[in-house]
Amino acid sequence: MDMARPLLRFARWMATATATALLVALNVNGGFGQARVSSFPQLKTGDQIYHAACVSCHGEDGRGMPTLISAFRKPSSFPDFTRCDQTTAELDSAYKGVITHGGPYQGFSQIMPAFGEALTSGQVDEVVHYLRHFCRNPHWPRAELNLPLAFVTEKAYPEDEEVIMSAVNARGTPGVTSQVIHEQRFGVKNQIEVDVPFDFQDENHTWYGGVGDATLGIKRVMFSSLHTGSIMSLFGGVIVPSGNKFRGFGSGATTFETFAAYDQLFKTQTFFETQFGADLPRHTNLAPQSLFFNTAIGQNIAADHGLGRLWSPMVEFVSTRDLANGAKMDWDVIPQMEVSISPRQHIRGALGVRFPATNTVGRPVQLMMYLLWDWQDGGLTKGW
Repeated sequence: MDMARPLLRFARWMATATATALLVALNVNGGFGQARVSSFPQLKTGDQIYHAACVSCHGEDGRGMPTLISAFRKPSSFPDFTRCDQTTAELDSAYKGVITHGGPYQGFSQIMPAFGEALTSGQVDEVVHYLRHFCRNPHWPRAELNLPLAFVTEKAYPEDEEVIMSAVNARGTPGVTSQVIHEQRFGVKNQIEVDVPFDFQDENHTWYGGVGDATLGIKRVMFSSLHTGSIMSLFGGVIVPSGNKFRGFGSGATTFETFAAYDQLFKTQTFFETQFGADLPRHTNLAPQSLFFNTAIGQNIAADHGLGRLWSPMVEFVSTRDLANGAKMDWDVIPQMEVSISPRQHIRGALGVRFPATNTVGRPVQLMMYLLWDWQDGGLTKGW
């Protein structure tokens, strides 16, 4: 026992001295956390670079150096690269941005230095590729397949998100429809979804409001491939008659909803999302059965050579048809734009306009907007 404490103090001192020397070596340009130009020109592979520049903080196994011998207090956002639920939800470009510009670039701790002047872009890519090997389960869908959120077309990717979405009638009967959407992943490929709408309508110059029909459902990824850029999911849920049918806020019928969603991302960062499904009410005398088909086509445009703020212009085509004799298919077109708001890109917003394209009588033009919070990436006040 008498020897244990001095040895432990010596180990801590050595770890502190080593980390301090490394930070000093990386700080010769004057700013904290800025690595020196051409510090690692001889290193080629991600393995070599990681063990030369990263292992002293992130550890041999990617879990981080043990607390007892760490030279700093780990922030809550300190990564454990072996946790697939954390790493697969992050884009390669997010890792590259932090490695290149340092932690504050995406709202993380300043203890993460910038390596943009020490490593080439290709070397950073090699490090990011090496970091991916710490997750040993290849079945987790990758974040690159988590495409921008369209207003109507549901994505195939399982998410941890909160969304507040609103549609305001810009022409026709005054009214506002809003949705609060909670999406939460569980397991490797699954997600639960709770969607609660709130409707406000002007009826004969009197405004009425209330809860609409809420949706409870489960989505499961059936196939995903980062190599091909494709992902497909199936969804099953129940729309409960929680809205007031007499005010037009609900159908009055318990409805079973099912759909298949398929998304495709191309190397040019062009993408499309498709969704095909049906709403099947338990009592067809209260509401008709219907089919729907939605698709969105868009392009990701990122600042700072693909590392910065993301802009995603899209156009969405939405169609529904009641399964009844003589029913016609309604088509809508929704041009829209999603943009990342926070540096960490976990807070996003979108704006669009929904135009009826067919059967336009009684169907208003709507101004649409949403605010999205990817809470897996941090709190609302984090990442700024």
